Amino acid sequence: MKRVAVLLASGFEEAEAIVTIDILRRLDIDVDTLACAESRAVVSYHNLPMVTDYTLTGQQESLYDAVVLPGGPQGSMNLAVNPQVIAFITRHDAAGKLICPICSAAARVLGGSGLLKGRRYVCSGDLYETVTDGVYVDAPVVEDGNLLSGKGLGHIFDFALALSARLLGDDKPVRDHAAHIYYPW
Repeated sequence: MKRVAVLLASGFEEAEAIVTIDILRRLDIDVDTLACAESRAVVSYHNLPMVTDYTLTGQQESLYDAVVLPGGPQGSMNLAVNPQVIAFITRHDAAGKLICPICSAAARVLGGSGLLKGRRYVCSGDLYETVTDGVYVDAPVVEDGNLLSGKGLGHIFDFALALSARLLGDDKPVRDHAAHIYYPW
């Protein structure tokens, strides 16, 4: 079974996280939510409290098939300044695992740490103007090797379904599920 880590820092965009987690779990993909803080309790961008499955510290040595980085202005900044987050992403990227930033996370976390490595990506707004090590593409979802990025909340179903198809290696169950939830994918 494929395993996904969703990294949550204080201020994360809750809908980007929850929709992605929901779609992955509906397709029987194992998802661990990891708090990038000392405790498992984190508060979202719109002040919704959430208790994660684990802390990042407790799972630092685990290797997942994909690492999802929800955006949120404060959430992505908190991810970007956390050395454990950068080390976790770097290790997964080096192992060829999927790195999956959403919204501001591509520019702030990956771009801000030199982790885009010339790959094509998408992010929200004009944040791409601050990135020097990647190639910005204006699209809902952009895939380049093991980097799968999503533009933002308005395209989160496309992102979650594309990630699911990559992980499953088959888009038929994903398309069936999209039809089940009345989403034209």
